[in-house]
Amino acid sequence: MPTYFYWGEDDYQLTQAVQKLCVDIHLDPLWLDFNYAKIAAATDVQIIEGFMQALTAPFGNGDRLTWLQEVTISQKCSEPLLKQLESICQHLPSYSHLILTTSQKPDGRLKSTKLLQKYATIREFSPIAAWDTEAIATLIKQLAKTISIKLSPEAVEMLVESIGSDQRRLQLELEKLFLCYGDRLISAEDVAELVTASAHSSFQLAQALRLRQSDRALMILTELMSRNEPGIRLVATLTSQFRTWLWIKVMQEAGERDDKVVAEAAEIGNPKRLHFLKQEVKTWAGAQLTEVIRILLSLEQDLKIGRDELSSIQTAIIRICQL
Repeated sequence: MPTYFYWGEDDYQLTQAVQKLCVDIHLDPLWLDFNYAKIAAATDVQIIEGFMQALTAPFGNGDRLTWLQEVTISQKCSEPLLKQLESICQHLPSYSHLILTTSQKPDGRLKSTKLLQKYATIREFSPIAAWDTEAIATLIKQLAKTISIKLSPEAVEMLVESIGSDQRRLQLELEKLFLCYGDRLISAEDVAELVTASAHSSFQLAQALRLRQSDRALMILTELMSRNEPGIRLVATLTSQFRTWLWIKVMQEAGERDDKVVAEAAEIGNPKRLHFLKQEVKTWAGAQLTEVIRILLSLEQDLKIGRDELSSIQTAIIRICQL
């Protein structure tokens, strides 16, 4: 099928997949300026404009590829847009390829999402959770294999601790290690010499907030912002993490003892995490966690209306740590 729907917050992997698709399909480099279009498509008008472009026959040789970024079609979809989507899915020529991408999880209840499930190739690109060190280690080994670089178990462990799940940086650091050490076995000492430890993530920021460590939280925030971490994405991660803690605490306070019920309510895919999550919320009351969610939702609104990103998040951090 020439229609693709890619979603997830890992924009690096998603972009890599789009670039690979550009290679796999027949896009003539000589006609690329005419047959490849990347369109920001947050509104119905922009999405329909992209659909019309996708239906246009390619110029010269090769196929056409139209990439609509940050589409909202899987979160909300008007009836006219739904009809346009159905038409494009059913009648898109084989020489034209349409990619719809969004960082947001599609709403499976919508007719538009069901249409995409029927007609499009769907792929998810979600980052590995910072707590899942085993999955990060597996990712590092996979990346190392593609570069033909040999890592000792200790080197893999140090990369997990130093970088975390940032695949873009993992790729760059592995390439740097290969340039310096070639195909010999790379030790933990080699990694320590070349790789700067900066695994601070929004997950670690959430942990600092949970422990009410305002100084550490502000320091982590400064590093994240220096690495151009989008504030709105950071807040979304914090909200998701605190919402999980809130569900667990609310269920505990309600007297629920069945871990399966608690895990399902909190949408925890790995029930083994529940034991650790329960320990993490011991010092918090349900009312306090509810207030954190209110602060984060207010912060999200502030960022969306254009208030200063850094100062707004700093203020929210201090308020949360004082609860």
